[in-house]
Amino acid sequence: MTIERRKLRWNGWGLAHATFELGARDQAVWAYIAAALGREHLTPSPAVPLPEIELAAPRLGEATLAALHGVVGSEHVKTDRYERAFHARGKSYLDLIALRAGELGEQVPDAVVYPGDAEEVQALVDLAVTHDLALVPYGGGSSVVGGVTAMRGSHAAVLTVDMTRMRRLLTLDELSHCATLEAGVYGPDLEQQLQARGFTLGHYPQSFEFSTLGGWVAARSAGQQSNRYGKAEKWLLGARLATPRGAWHTESFPASAAGPNTNQLVLGSEGTLGIITEATVRIHPVPQLRDYRGYLFKSFAEGAAAVREIVQRQLPVAMLRLSDAPETHFLQTFSAAQHPPGAATRIGSRVVAWRGYGEGRCLLLVGLEGDREAVLDALPLTRCVCARHGGLSIGQSPGRKWYARRFMMPYLRDPLLDRGVAVETLETATRWSNLLPLYHDIDAAIREALHRNAAAPDDRAIVMCHVSHAYEDGASLYFTMVFPQRLADSPAASAAPARAQWLAVKQAATDAMVHGGGTISHHHGVGTDHAPWLAREKGPVGLAALTAVKHSLDPGEAMNPGKLLPTS
Repeated sequence: MTIERRKLRWNGWGLAHATFELGARDQAVWAYIAAALGREHLTPSPAVPLPEIELAAPRLGEATLAALHGVVGSEHVKTDRYERAFHARGKSYLDLIALRAGELGEQVPDAVVYPGDAEEVQALVDLAVTHDLALVPYGGGSSVVGGVTAMRGSHAAVLTVDMTRMRRLLTLDELSHCATLEAGVYGPDLEQQLQARGFTLGHYPQSFEFSTLGGWVAARSAGQQSNRYGKAEKWLLGARLATPRGAWHTESFPASAAGPNTNQLVLGSEGTLGIITEATVRIHPVPQLRDYRGYLFKSFAEGAAAVREIVQRQLPVAMLRLSDAPETHFLQTFSAAQHPPGAATRIGSRVVAWRGYGEGRCLLLVGLEGDREAVLDALPLTRCVCARHGGLSIGQSPGRKWYARRFMMPYLRDPLLDRGVAVETLETATRWSNLLPLYHDIDAAIREALHRNAAAPDDRAIVMCHVSHAYEDGASLYFTMVFPQRLADSPAASAAPARAQWLAVKQAATDAMVHGGGTISHHHGVGTDHAPWLAREKGPVGLAALTAVKHSLDPGEAMNPGKLLPTS
């Protein structure tokens, strides 16, 4: 897996040469998408090529550039168009429509610097304070909430600090099951280094191939197998940061009663307190056995009840992923458009429908990982719980297909945007007693907002949801929307209609979350996109406490300005 910036898409997802595999049935797939959205055909909407985009001139003086060269070396200070455009934004829908329209404005770094170790990062932070610079930490750039946008705030210029030269495994304590790695290590490289020693972190977000350890910590990330390995707050044991107040080492004891644990301040801090340079993490032996399989339920409520019982009985699952009826239908029909089913599959589907698992059915994927004996012991227990709630076992095929393709779906977004189709996600979490009411409230709010802001009167939207993470007290809800974009009549205002359309939907959905008792973000962070709602979630006292910490560590507000917390 390369991290070379010129081999990656500067205005889209992943490797420049890679694409979403449509099974040589492109026309059939796009015809299906058009029909599902109420269109006879899709409207081409090509991205503006980089050479045609006007970038603001760098605002760095010769003295500042010379100082940067002195810290990281001249070869690691980049001011060319590609590097600046590549690092301007992240991977949210708002990011991508701005990048594709060439509407970068002032939000582009004046330079990109690549430090090689923690001491160089601290020197960059010190330099930023003395030269009036803003610093934006950047790992894989996969933020979907505006977390890496190159905003300079009130400063003279803004630098993006690309951490990807810092990817070493520093220590591994086999007896204590912990390891310390540099924060710029990408997911595949991290796992390769750990698994060579027989261990795994087990953290596999959908962005795994194009995100870094530091980014996972900064956003309180959750991986697909977090039921076994935990979210970032469970596996982070300690961290090192470069801050305007100097180097900060958080505690890394197995347990302590010496006041609040400062790791909890680092988790979710999104680069606003300092730049994470190292992280000590909890690791696990590489699992001996993996078993992923599917169950069908007649309703989302029955599937949710099964998920709740599995986690409350503390069965050792790695993953529980429950799709609602619209998502189950979309996944199956989209797959059929790619790969038309054979006679046996069609007969099997009719038999399943005859048994009552037809319209409205929901797919649950259950993943087990770990010691062979433990997995084999847990398998019949999870099967019994599913059966008790009406679940029909459909074997390992759905689980194997999902596991093989679990990192590929983000590649579908770019060809959809090329055809004027938006796809975006949002997520929340709430208590079990509130899960279904909140699900219905958010779903209704999204559908109403999409209808009110449709690009054309007959347009339809695909709105779907799944439970991606489950806990003893509650679970997450992860919504995905696919809908025709509002496109501009002229290139002069190319992103404005699409931006306004999405912001209206985002407002309605997030208001429904807050009003209905859900968090504004389960694992994507806050960035710029969720910041307007943070005060309502934290409350005035909580927000004041977090702001005080920010001002104590970063009094000049040089660290990732405009993200997470309000600026003064």
